[in-house]
Amino acid sequence: MPPSFCRHNRFLQNCPICSPAATKAPPAARRQPGSAPTRSTRTGTRPGRSSAVRVRQLHQAADDGYRSELVTGIKATVDAERLAGELAFATARLAELAVDPPGLYADILLLADEDLEEALWLAWLTAYVGPRPDGDDDPFADVRAAHVPWASGELPRLDVQRGPRGALDPASGERTILAYRAWVKRAGSQHAAIAGEPSWTPERRFDRTFERLALPGMTRDARYELLVSLGRLGVVELRPSSLQFGDGDTTIAAKRVFGIGDKILLERRARTLAEATDVPIEALDLALFNWGARGGARATYGSRAVVADEQRAAIADVLGV
Repeated sequence: MPPSFCRHNRFLQNCPICSPAATKAPPAARRQPGSAPTRSTRTGTRPGRSSAVRVRQLHQAADDGYRSELVTGIKATVDAERLAGELAFATARLAELAVDPPGLYADILLLADEDLEEALWLAWLTAYVGPRPDGDDDPFADVRAAHVPWASGELPRLDVQRGPRGALDPASGERTILAYRAWVKRAGSQHAAIAGEPSWTPERRFDRTFERLALPGMTRDARYELLVSLGRLGVVELRPSSLQFGDGDTTIAAKRVFGIGDKILLERRARTLAEATDVPIEALDLALFNWGARGGARATYGSRAVVADEQRAAIADVLGV
């Protein structure tokens, strides 16, 4: 007798829906093709790991008809105005780093002439721990508390408060520090590891070092900030040509602002916005983060920069607000 095929084009006896055994089973026990297995049949879950899903609540103003081809994801005038303000602040902060750096950034610049390795270590630690949020009286207090001299080879304190864009995780911080020291040891020094080949352009140096700094526990936002600050301070010749989108709050905000999730298109739209508003591409990094932090902690990195009304107005004009 020739084999029988069911309506799903399977051998009748092998079909999980049409086979005699399946049709006799109670409805709750049947599973449609391609559907996920029930909780009791799933495998591969690691013991001791929580299966809870963390939900990020996104705050967005009500649609009031605002539209701009530059920021297609923004539908409210107030959100566009807020982005203009954050772009102006981030641009002013970059200029401040180059001429009058605040707090520990001034220390990093001074150390660079006396002890370059210590200066680079302090810069790395500042990005890793992260200064406290906007409004704190001493934004660099936790970085100072965590700091130990580079030459000592000791681990920094890991029980300090992490800043809004810091990467510090006390549970895995030791692994991150040891991975960084191992990376530096292979290169011979921090400067050799970060600067790479002398023939590299500042843009290529930024891109290659950003990739190489993808150490366990070192987030995209912390890596990007580290290289931007070193470049703006003039400690290492680094200059970004893109935003290097990946995991992190900056990327989440970018997806909301530009209304798309594809990283290539995000980079393209970010570059278009930077050119249209006449701000450095790296200004979008902090601006997007702070725009997305509505209701949360803004990262200012201890900046004392005052935004010129003219600059903010010019950016707002480009955005049509």
